[in-house]
Amino acid sequence: MALVGVFAFIQVYSVQSILPQLQHDLRASVVETGNSVGVTLLAVALISPFVGMLSDALGRKWLIVASILGLGIPTALMTQVDTVHGLLLLRFLQGLAVPGVSVVAVAYIGEEFRGPPMIRMMAMYVAGSVLGGFLGRFLMGHLTEYMHWRTAFGIMATLSIAGAFAVWRGLPASRNFVANTRFASSVAMLGQLLRNPSLRVASMLGFMMFFAQVGVFTFVNLHLAAAPYYFSPGQLANIFIVYLLGVVVTPLAGRVIPRIGLRRAILLAVTMSMLGVLLTLVPSAWGIVAALTLASCGTFITQSATMGFIAYRITSGRSIASGLYYATYYFGGFAGAWLCGIAYTLGGWPGTVATLAATQLLGWAIAYYLMPKVILSRQ
Repeated sequence: MALVGVFAFIQVYSVQSILPQLQHDLRASVVETGNSVGVTLLAVALISPFVGMLSDALGRKWLIVASILGLGIPTALMTQVDTVHGLLLLRFLQGLAVPGVSVVAVAYIGEEFRGPPMIRMMAMYVAGSVLGGFLGRFLMGHLTEYMHWRTAFGIMATLSIAGAFAVWRGLPASRNFVANTRFASSVAMLGQLLRNPSLRVASMLGFMMFFAQVGVFTFVNLHLAAAPYYFSPGQLANIFIVYLLGVVVTPLAGRVIPRIGLRRAILLAVTMSMLGVLLTLVPSAWGIVAALTLASCGTFITQSATMGFIAYRITSGRSIASGLYYATYYFGGFAGAWLCGIAYTLGGWPGTVATLAATQLLGWAIAYYLMPKVILSRQ
């Protein structure tokens, strides 16, 4: 499951460490540059609920493997792109493949595990997702130090193809999956889940937190590439080493969360993330990196606890539920890339930070006032 997380997200954020180069070579505006991340997330949001229905009817493992393979095709085509609009189209196509991994993986875990073991397995999947997000950014940044970014995309495409083979060989088939081939019942389940208060709260929280995560890690690259820092692509890639701490923190959080409760863990994690975002206003480059570390760890813990909350509270239609959650979650990422691009254009990095902090504060209020306490039984 950790490996599934890696290959689900190794392509999604890879462009973030080379945004200044893409902006220059493709003659793009700040908003267009930010949308090279945002359109991928928009595609994920649009298709996630439908992938949940497809998976409920046809199964889990084959769709995960096919989707990882599907991520490699538009990545390979990026070796030929020469306009920002061509890049945006291919990035959108990448996003269409992601839910076949992310949505289905959450449903798979919810079916095969319950109680604290489910929380720990979800944490391992999130840790793999964190590692994949790091590797994409890190590899693209450092490859671009030695070759053109188009050639680097070819190497990244090869990794996705190899990843599909590795997951096909290693992921056990579902033991508890029961197919639901009736479309009418899937639509009815969709309507039922849309009225589920637990899913609505989790989805709103996911929107707010991913808005902030995408906003901060997209536009901090432009901030650090400009005066007085002048970071190179390799140096920007090194910033994402902070993601590796998330690989360690998230599984540990999976052991702590059942003890303190999901709601309390989320409140603490959102506070941590908001503090990290505010601290990126310090003038020191090392201080900014430390602040990003704090912000990202808070987001990873929030994501793990929120998905655990969904898996625990939703007992039927899990794939559709995870699809709905990811739809709002990734709409948040798209909104973060778009609105923070406007904020960066109008107010620079301080204006972006103000937008991010306000969004996180709203997320904290949603968790505090609307999320019920959950006690996990030991199984």
